Amino acid sequence: MITKKTYLSALMAITTLIGFCQESKKEDLKAIKSMCGCYEVKFNFTETFKYSKDSVNYKPSETKHDTGLEWIELVEDKPNKLVLQHLLIVGTGENDIVKHWRQDWLYENTNLYSFYKDNSWKFKNLSAKDVKGQWTQKVFQVDDSPRYEGSSSWVHLDGKNYWLNTADAPLPRREHTKRNDYNVLNRRNIHEITATGWNHEQDNKKIIRDTDGKDTLLAEEKGLDIYTKVDNNKCLLAQNWWKNNKELWVKVRSKWEKVYGSNKDLALQNKVNKKSLFSVLYDLKPTATQAEVDAIIDSFVIK
Repeated sequence: MITKKTYLSALMAITTLIGFCQESKKEDLKAIKSMCGCYEVKFNFTETFKYSKDSVNYKPSETKHDTGLEWIELVEDKPNKLVLQHLLIVGTGENDIVKHWRQDWLYENTNLYSFYKDNSWKFKNLSAKDVKGQWTQKVFQVDDSPRYEGSSSWVHLDGKNYWLNTADAPLPRREHTKRNDYNVLNRRNIHEITATGWNHEQDNKKIIRDTDGKDTLLAEEKGLDIYTKVDNNKCLLAQNWWKNNKELWVKVRSKWEKVYGSNKDLALQNKVNKKSLFSVLYDLKPTATQAEVDAIIDSFVIK
């Protein structure tokens, strides 16, 4: 028989745990939101180890050091969902804005699209128990098509705030037009909040995945993107561009949500009529209708 003392002790433990989870979630939200704003970014990548059997002819990727100015807009702010849109500034005119990658953060999310290969993703349903207290980061291409997704807990310990996850992804933009000797990038991503902004650290594996799903490791690489916060006025060009174009991308996200909502495997055409999805969408006027957007995206989805 359960005594009153045992019952009260259990109730107190549950109450304490709920309080801890609520406080942890507040810290999570603060960390994610802190990635928004205007940043000077340093992009650094270098291939570290090679495993090719053809050691004579194998050509590793060149070490990359690049810089940029990026505005990160908080597009959606809900207790269980945050949407961050990256806008890269590449010049001084209104046409010098690149709608860069997008990251969505979903709390205790159970639906994932896991990259497989050849522009295809496998739908996965996770158990609520496995994602308790976790955040899924969903990363999207410049046209809001899928890229990679993973679920993990934010860690707040010893003054450090970071999120770590490993997920398969397509080739990065810096390589997909230069390399065809591998088809999956297994990404170990660390997002860490710092005193001056945040870092995106990567330990990646370049993988050859065959038709049977068997993996062969070709090479590894190290990546470190350093985001240093600067005055928001430095990113006014991007902020104004987003104000003038955001309604179009609301329609794009709305259509993709319907596609993702089917909860089934997804495969996309690389090009339709010799044009990529992003180039077609980017040619649209901000006043384009939802029907126009829907028809374009539908033409790229393989039924």
